[in-house]
Amino acid sequence: MHDMGHAPGMSMDAMVRDMRNRFLVALAFAIPVFLYSPMGAMFGALPVPLGLPRNVFLFVVGTAAIAWPGWPFFVAAWRAARNGVLNMATLVVLSVGTGYLFSVGATFFFDGDVFYEAAAVLLVFILLGHWLEMRARAGASDAIRALMDLAPPSATVLRDGREQEVPTAGVRVGDLIVVRPGGKVPVDGEVVDGASQVDESMLTGESMPVAKQAGDAVVGASINRSGSFRYRATKVGADTALAQIVKLVQEAQNSKAPGQLLADRAAQWLVLAAIVAGAATFAVWHWGLGQPLLFALTLTITVFVIACPDALGLATPMAVMVGTGRGAAHGILFKSAAALETASRLSVVVFDKTGTLTMGRPEVVEVVAAPGRTEMDVLAVSAAIERHSEHPLAHAILARAGGIDVSSATAFTNIDGQGARATVGGREVLVGNRALMASASVPMGALGGDAERLQGSGRTVVHVAEAGALVGLIAIADAPRPTAAAAVRALQQRGVRVAMLTGDNAATARRVAGALGIDVVLADVLPGEKAAKVAELQREGRRVGMVGDGINDAPALAQADVGFAIGAGTDVAIESAQVVLMKSDPFDVVGAVDLSRATVRKMRQNLWWAVGYNVVAFPLAAGVFHPFVLSPEIAALSMSGSSALVALNALLLKRTKIEGLQQMPSPVAAGNGGARAHGA
Repeated sequence: MHDMGHAPGMSMDAMVRDMRNRFLVALAFAIPVFLYSPMGAMFGALPVPLGLPRNVFLFVVGTAAIAWPGWPFFVAAWRAARNGVLNMATLVVLSVGTGYLFSVGATFFFDGDVFYEAAAVLLVFILLGHWLEMRARAGASDAIRALMDLAPPSATVLRDGREQEVPTAGVRVGDLIVVRPGGKVPVDGEVVDGASQVDESMLTGESMPVAKQAGDAVVGASINRSGSFRYRATKVGADTALAQIVKLVQEAQNSKAPGQLLADRAAQWLVLAAIVAGAATFAVWHWGLGQPLLFALTLTITVFVIACPDALGLATPMAVMVGTGRGAAHGILFKSAAALETASRLSVVVFDKTGTLTMGRPEVVEVVAAPGRTEMDVLAVSAAIERHSEHPLAHAILARAGGIDVSSATAFTNIDGQGARATVGGREVLVGNRALMASASVPMGALGGDAERLQGSGRTVVHVAEAGALVGLIAIADAPRPTAAAAVRALQQRGVRVAMLTGDNAATARRVAGALGIDVVLADVLPGEKAAKVAELQREGRRVGMVGDGINDAPALAQADVGFAIGAGTDVAIESAQVVLMKSDPFDVVGAVDLSRATVRKMRQNLWWAVGYNVVAFPLAAGVFHPFVLSPEIAALSMSGSSALVALNALLLKRTKIEGLQQMPSPVAAGNGGARAHGA
């Protein structure tokens, strides 16, 4: 926002109140100035209080209407002059100051007409416009205030063996905190004991509560929906996820988009043009055409007033504030205005596969039973052994087995690199890869072709044998996220090409890409080569977005025109990305692109309006259409109205339907796991 000479560190709400108070004071004194001015005499002559000369009385009341109310503009204009720049405050001081100083001279030093009422009423309209502008800006920051209000004011902490209620700001790292049903989690930490369902929607946008138990992380400002638990504080104050989110949104709203930098330069040239046009207007009308000093000076002041580049300076930042605020409300954090603007022009979006398009953890995708056996038989036999294993593939099989009755296993033995062996119901059961089957002389039989088919698709194949005979095959793969295919289709419908980048072999990559509808596949890419692949696309003239987990994809995220960090529910300060997707949902890339395009449309609409307004306003103010001329007061009202329209248009972005933000499929929480030689 403009440097308006407010006290350092003053909050936006305080500045809004300050500008309102200055407006009210200016209005209170401008009314008697107007009534006792020559213009007000048309309503009837009023006796001057205390028997003062009329112009002296107008000087006293006019000074009260201008001095304190207009002080921020005087300070800002002085600062701008010291820095060798011209800004909106320069025009305000020239217009109001010219009329006021000429009037003071006419009151005490020479004969002439006075402009006290023009200067006072002009300042009233200018202050009104700035008050409304600041209110609009404060409204655009609702997302930040709403986030800051999420944290509870106090926390129940265990100290000295008893529970104590302390302010949230007083919680220290290592404190043991008690959270009861319905209570808010005050700071980030790790559950020590107890279990519950925690609603994290206020931070991630994800509507489904997340199960928490000992060892799980909890995030400050989330809501405990069911059981009680105790957790140890790991991050407090400015280090919490909530504080980091607020910081990111604030930085984005205070940053400047490329379009705004252009508007700022245009505004400086506009101020210079107004000064030149004002001087030329005075010279032409007074010295060239011989018009009275009062008439020429009035037109000059009108030029200064109507050219105030408020609308131009407001066009882009208002749209940025509303856009970033709306994104934050949907779990999409733009770290800069430049990222918000650039995302609208992406031609290619490159997704990392594991943990981004996929769940990042193994899932059973197919079960093939031997002749005479059923899928339930295969899962029941394998689950009996896998109950004793902590391997991610074992977890995937147990998850698929679900409510199936499982027999108990004895003599469990883990066989490194091959699988596991145990006795179930008096029979030896083997669960593992093909090497394990070969070492135990288990024939593939009728399932040999199925094993080749599944393995050829890039899946991990787990063989299940009972009493020396193969009973079935379980294909396990890193399953796509529920919204991944929808995200790919939506981006393609918007004219954005989608590519998948992975270190996996070509067979696995093609299987995942085919399921998701992706036609550009970059497989067998080492972590250090990902940034080079992004650079290759950029050299082809494409504007590239990169979506990854923000850790091993950091170089590629930094190389891309816009880096999207996904899977960042608590790690919101990923330095390498420009956009953070809080919900680990690839569909939020669509929301980010749609929001970016809608915001840029508002920027362009506002800039066209601001430029068009000044093209029309300059000749009107300079008297080109004489005898139709504008008064300084009408010019001030016009300038304020233009700024208000720009602000209103930007605020309409809050109510604009943005398709990518409306369709919010619920993702499944991601997890990561290693692999053992459990399958083929």
